[in-house]
Amino acid sequence: MRPTTRYAKSGEYSIAYQVVGDAPLDLVFVPGFISHLEHAWEDPDFARFLDRLASFSRLILFDKRGTGLSDRVPVHMLPTLEERMDDVRAVMDAVGSNRAALFGISEGGPMSILFASTYPDRVQALVLYGSYARRVRDADYPWAPTPEEHRAFLDELEQVWGGPAQVAVWAPGVAGDERFRRWWGQLLRLGASPAAARAVLEMTFEIDVRDILPAIRTPTLIIHRTGDRRIEVGGSRFMAERIPNARYVELPGSDHLVWIGDSEAVAGEIEHFLTGARHAAEPNRVLATVLFTDMVDSTSRAVEIGDSRWRALISDHDRLVRGELARFRGRETDRRGDGFIAIFDGPARAIRCALSIVERAHELGIRIRAGLHTGELDLIESGIAGIAVHIGARISSLAGPDEVLVSSTVRDLVAGSGLSFADRGAHELKGVPGSWRVFRVEPPAP
Repeated sequence: MRPTTRYAKSGEYSIAYQVVGDAPLDLVFVPGFISHLEHAWEDPDFARFLDRLASFSRLILFDKRGTGLSDRVPVHMLPTLEERMDDVRAVMDAVGSNRAALFGISEGGPMSILFASTYPDRVQALVLYGSYARRVRDADYPWAPTPEEHRAFLDELEQVWGGPAQVAVWAPGVAGDERFRRWWGQLLRLGASPAAARAVLEMTFEIDVRDILPAIRTPTLIIHRTGDRRIEVGGSRFMAERIPNARYVELPGSDHLVWIGDSEAVAGEIEHFLTGARHAAEPNRVLATVLFTDMVDSTSRAVEIGDSRWRALISDHDRLVRGELARFRGRETDRRGDGFIAIFDGPARAIRCALSIVERAHELGIRIRAGLHTGELDLIESGIAGIAVHIGARISSLAGPDEVLVSSTVRDLVAGSGLSFADRGAHELKGVPGSWRVFRVEPPAP
């Protein structure tokens, strides 16, 4: 279940927040750039990362003033670091947190640094990820862009706002993932308007917390990925040298977004630093039916109708498939090419969903093929994994236009359901041991 969004009053503004978990340790997640509390949970990788943090803390999430679900403000009145500290105090007071660890992400880092040095009695520990002490280059701080480079970046960002803007900079590891690109574009639109997003980043021109780093007495952990394309790693090394007794951890990777890439390594370091323990996330293993769908002859069809009509057709196809998944209680886990991957808690529903998708696709003038298998799956950060996934994919590749193929496992599990099957023989499935019997689902009589 998704956490409930509530509001704390900070002066005349309402600050949206959520609380997840019930461990003794309070951990305040201080977002960078922009955020949207409820849309965050729509990305499975982000949701898993937040759940991982909540496994060892009472996780306190909020949208900073002017972004997400918190009160919007005129772009020329976006909050200063001091006002954002007021918002954090208001949220902590609202949830009854007298003392918490702060987890400052990227642009949330400098505010967390200022909060920890100003209110040491309210900060148990400070964790910084992919952050910085100054956002504009200086003689002794060469790890930031020049003002001209910064403005060029903002000009480009404002021009492409509305889509998956600069996703290759923020999350190169998933820049080619269409599902993530759609989610990222929507996060940006929900989080702020183009002008507000630019104003948020222009405010970082003024950020410089270098002088207060030696004054921090709070236990501090600094984490940065070596190849981060958004914030250079040198800034975190600089802070680690100047914050007394700071622990510095440098991890491999180029993704700036903390929940993309090896997020378990980040969560593990945070857990160990804050609790003294390190518990790797256990795979969430379930028995489920996996469905693969694929659009037949999609490349030739795209050439035939042209880019504009093809994009419209893909959009219609996606709405159709997602509508059927919702109707039959399926859960989308990934996109692959021009098809979907989904899981179901019942094989009969999965088959009927596949049959309905194949039939309704004719309304759009396209043909779909599908394959299903039931087995144990691991629910992981990138979707699903396990031998059952490979079997489902291989069975799907054997299907022809308008065909729904299933493994013998699926056929046996739906005995008595009224579904009919035709034996398609035994097959060697690439990369899967043994021989597998495959069956074609017969369409229901009209």
